[in-house]
Parts: sequence; structure tokens; C-alpha cells
Amino acid sequence: MWLLSVLLVVASTLLIVYFMPRTDAWGYEYRIGQPWRYGTLYATQKFNIQMSDSAISAQHDSLRRHFQPYFMMGPTVQPAMRSRLLSMQITLPDGRTVQAQRDRTLRPLLLQAASLLDSIYQHGIMDANILDSLTDAGVQNVRVVIDNVAKSTPLADIYTRQRAYRYITEKLKTHASDEASFVTRLNLNTVLEENLSYEASKSEEEMHTLLSGLSTGIGFVMANERIVDRGEIVTSETYLKLRSYERLMREQNAVNERRPYIIAGQVVMVLLILSVLMSYLHLFRRDYLEDQRSAVLLYALLTLFCVVGSWMVSHHFFHIFALPVCMLPVIVRVFLDSRTAYMFHTATVILISLVLNYPYEFIILQVVAGIIAIQNLRELNQRSQIIHTAAVITLTYIVFYTAYQLTLGVQLTDIDRSALTYFLINGILILFTYPLLWIIERGLGFVSDVTLVELTNINNPLLRQLTEVAPGTFQHSMQVANLAADVAKRLHAKVQLVRTGALYHDIGKMERPVFFTENQSGANPHNHLPAQKSAEVIIRHVTYGLQLAAQHNLPQAVRRFISTHHGTGLVRYFYVTECNAHPDAEIDRGPFTYPGPNPATLEEAILMMCDGVEAASRSLPEYTEESIDQLVDRIIDQQVTDGFFTESDITFRDIAQAKTVLKERLRSIYHTRIVYPTLQNEEEKDEKTDE
Repeated sequence: MWLLSVLLVVASTLLIVYFMPRTDAWGYEYRIGQPWRYGTLYATQKFNIQMSDSAISAQHDSLRRHFQPYFMMGPTVQPAMRSRLLSMQITLPDGRTVQAQRDRTLRPLLLQAASLLDSIYQHGIMDANILDSLTDAGVQNVRVVIDNVAKSTPLADIYTRQRAYRYITEKLKTHASDEASFVTRLNLNTVLEENLSYEASKSEEEMHTLLSGLSTGIGFVMANERIVDRGEIVTSETYLKLRSYERLMREQNAVNERRPYIIAGQVVMVLLILSVLMSYLHLFRRDYLEDQRSAVLLYALLTLFCVVGSWMVSHHFFHIFALPVCMLPVIVRVFLDSRTAYMFHTATVILISLVLNYPYEFIILQVVAGIIAIQNLRELNQRSQIIHTAAVITLTYIVFYTAYQLTLGVQLTDIDRSALTYFLINGILILFTYPLLWIIERGLGFVSDVTLVELTNINNPLLRQLTEVAPGTFQHSMQVANLAADVAKRLHAKVQLVRTGALYHDIGKMERPVFFTENQSGANPHNHLPAQKSAEVIIRHVTYGLQLAAQHNLPQAVRRFISTHHGTGLVRYFYVTECNAHPDAEIDRGPFTYPGPNPATLEEAILMMCDGVEAASRSLPEYTEESIDQLVDRIIDQQVTDGFFTESDITFRDIAQAKTVLKERLRSIYHTRIVYPTLQNEEEKDEKTDE
């Protein structure tokens, strides 16, 4: 048990701490025009108030538009292209090929083209894609570097190859009398190349220098100065202060030197809370530790919700109010008990609040909603109860959150509507508790009230077989189920579990039903058997009942009622018969003793009392208040004396209350009926008829 306790606490601590955020020191949410929902916020140190993101972006865009990127002009391109142009040969219309420079008619046109080419290269030819991107970015001027001297040049004066070709062609057409003889035959594409290359490193370096030199501060806040107060409306100025302070906190918390201290603090806090929960289980619910499934379920649920909550906060995924924390107390309440549900729910809320910078609002909302959920779902025997519980929890969130906002001085029209949306999402997610209950029930072997209700249906194959094979036993089981349910209700035990266990506790009698008095209608087969053999047949109904329960996959909680309803008691009738038949011999009690074990829970103890009292009540010679009271006291006191309840958590007060309920119920069942009188005239007629 101690090893399991240590493993659960250590494993849960490691998982929870691992997923806790450590790089985000900020958890407040705020909007312009909305009230500040948290406590008064003071600056821990002096900081500059930064411009808004939109203002900074606009400042950067303006800088980029006015920035002049650098382009290097290649010094060898222009001479090479001019030389290629002057040495160009042209094919005349008559088929002759001549060198344009030597033809006196073509020479002036060629020199004109060379002059135009020189002018273009002096302005520069740039790649068309680069020029288009600069134009789209709003750049108006570029710096052209010639002989290490940068000269600002309008982007409109720079050419591309296509633009240069059109420019030269249009100019030459105005001077050439015969277009076909020269302009169209002059291969200008061969003498047009880009002579401007983008200086990326120099341009980006200067851009970075200019951007880093921009001033984004519009003021400062002194240390210990109040930034915003609770209930105060967040204005544009306050918003900028909060954003600047948030950035400062995030930057400082990202320093790796602080991580070991943060982790150490988180480990201590989580370990302390989980250890307190384990102490609670050792002091008040040791049975959950002995039944390892219960302990594993409790710590697994707690760890799951803490991990999911931490992940939501660290990844800024949705709002923490959308996390359906109240699923935990609902699940624990259905499978275990209310007090444990409240303890683990409260601990889970506290652990999640450790990763929030506004825990107060979260804690009070979740604790109140958890209490409402536990009180609203005492027993789950209908699917509609989950829907009702989800609706009640959602309504609790909305009402309590609205009331809390009003205490901050917020008007109804100014309440944050997004929080109400998160509460609705929370309620929808709680509806998934039902399939989750089914998964837990099948995976860990728990049993829910819904399953128990299904098992109490008399159309269940096993119960239907019991009504046909052993009708007397079925009637006895029904009577015991009603008595046990009344007692369980008075003692605040699990009513549905007791009722279901009572219906199935004697199914083993179907093997030989006539050997049990409630099924006999004449001869008693025990009259022809030795006492020890009769005891063997009687005891057999327990072991055979467990076999039937296993074949029909009854839950383990129901099977326990079959094995514990007689505990380790004696088949007293046949043991006494054997002792009387052999007065001088020492009779071994073993063959006359049920295999047990004795009841280990309050519910199992209730069934043992009700089963013994109901069976014995059938043998009373007369039913009076005195005889019924004496019977109940005698049967239950004998069970207490035999030590059948020492392993269960039933108290003497519970036993006294159980006696009271049984006496009241038996009196109502076996009440004395009055004799109905007959009419006098009818009696006289009968007498005359007899005569």
C-alpha cells in the first residue's frame, strides 16, 4: 500500500510539473473598453511604454518606403555593349550583308543608336522582377554605386531590357526613313544587358540599422507606480502600458538562469498538495488504497486535468474557463463518494490555479460549481441526469461570474460576453462525461448506477431464470432488496448497489432449489440426508452463485454480495442437528461453515442483516410488535457477537438505525388483518339452508 502511495504521488508530481509553463510570467487578459477584472497591478520596476503594434508597423512601413536600396553599376557592361553595337553587321533588303559602321547611309543611324545606348547604361538597366517588386513596395529612389560613390537615382529613370529596347526603337524610328532597312534589322537584344546588381548585404545591414534606431517609446512608468486598478476601464493609454509591462515580464522570465528555481518551487507545491490528498486517503478512505483501481483512478483524473490545463495556458489554446474541471467530481461521485470527490476537485482547482496569474476568479468559480455538481448528482441512474447536471453547472458559472463582475462595478452591458461563451462550451464538454464513465467502467472494472439499474430489470436473463426455477427464492430476494434499500437510504449508503446485490445474492439456489424452504411445497429432501451432506448442499449455493455471476459477467461489486451475505457463519440448523445426534463427539465446524469472506463495506453489512432478518421472519409463529422486535434484535445482535461486521465500516449507530428501519418495515409487512363481519340476514339464510 505504501509503495503504491509513493508511486502515485511521485508519478503525478513529475507529470504535472513537466507540463507546467515556465516561460510565461503573464496570465492576464485585457481589452480596450473592458474593465480590469483582477487586483490592482503595480510596476515592479521602471519600464518604457511602447507604441502599439499597428503604430510600430506603420513606422516601419514608412521607413521601408523611403529607404533607398543599394545597386552596384557594372563598369564593363557599357563599353562592351557599345563595341558590339558598332561592329554589328546588317543584312540589306537586296540580300547583301554590310557592316553598319562602314556604310555611309547607315553610319549616322548606328551612331545615334550608340548614343541612345550610352544614355540608357548611364541611368542603368535593372532586372524587371526586381524593379517591379521595388515599385510595388512603394520605393521611389535607389542608390547606384559607381566607383564606390553612391548616387541617389529615381526608380522611374532606371530601365529594364524591355523598356530600353522600346526606347531605342522609338527614337530610331523617328530618324530612319526606311524602317525595314535598319530599325527592324538591328538586333538590339544582343546589346542590352543588366548593369545594375542588387547589393543585398549592404542594403539589409543599413535597413536593420535604421529600424533598430527607430524610437518606439512614448513614455515610461516608474517602479511601484500603479498601472491599473480593479474595475477600471482599460483605455488605449492603459492598454499600451499593460502591453509594455507584459513584454518586459515575458523577456525576464525567459532567462534560463531562473528555470531551476521555478521548477523547484513547482515541485514543492505540487508534491505538498498531492501528499495531503494521500494522507486523506490513508486516514479516511484506506479502502481506496487497498482497492488499487480507486487510487489509480483518482490520481489519473487529477493529473489529466492538471496537464490539460497547463497545456492550454502554455500554448494559449482557448480559455481556461472552457476546461470542464467539474467532470472530475462527477466521475468520482458516481464511482466513489462525495467527500473524496470534493477533496480531489478542490486540489485539482488549486493545482491548475498555480499556472494562472488570476487564480482568485478561477478558484471561486470552480469550487462553487464543483460543490453544486456533487450535490446535484448523488446517484446516476438515468442518462438525462448528466444533461441536467451539465445545465446546472453552466448556469452556476454564468450566474456566479455575472455576480462577480457586478461586485467589480461592471455594468451588465459591459460584461465580457466571451467568458459566457466559454461557459457554454464547458457545459457541452461535460456532456461527454457519460461515454467517459462507460470507458472507465469497462477499463477499470468499476460499476455505475446506470449499470446497476439495468441489472435490476427483471427481464434480465439471470433474474428471469430465477423466477422460473426458484420462484420462492426470487420473492425472498425481492423482499430483501426492498428492506436493504430502505436501510441503505436511512444510513446514506449506496442504495442502488445494495438493491442490485440483494436481487442476485441467492442465484446459486437455482442449482437445487427444492433444498431451500422457500421453494418447498411438500416433502423436505433434507429429511433423507445426513446433516453434513445437507450443510454441503446449502453452502454450495454460495460457490455456485459465484460461478453463475462469472458466467453472466456480473460486476465484481455485485459478486461480493453473493460471497459475503453469509460471511463465515455457520449453517446453524444442521450444525446443531449434528451436535444433537452425536452428543459425546466433538463436531468439526469446518464442513458447516460458509467460505466467506465477511462483509467489508457498509452495503455488504446491510445486506447480511436484511437477509438474516427476512429469512428468520418467515418462521415466526405469530407476528406481533414484540415478536418482530425480538427477532430483529436477536438476529442482528448474534451477527455482531459473531464478529461479522468487524471488517466493515458500519458503526453501532448505523446498526441501531438499521434495526429501527427493519422493525418498522416488518410490522407493515406482517400487520394483523381484521376479520370482516358478515351480514346477519345472510347468516340466518345459511342456518335455514343447513336445516
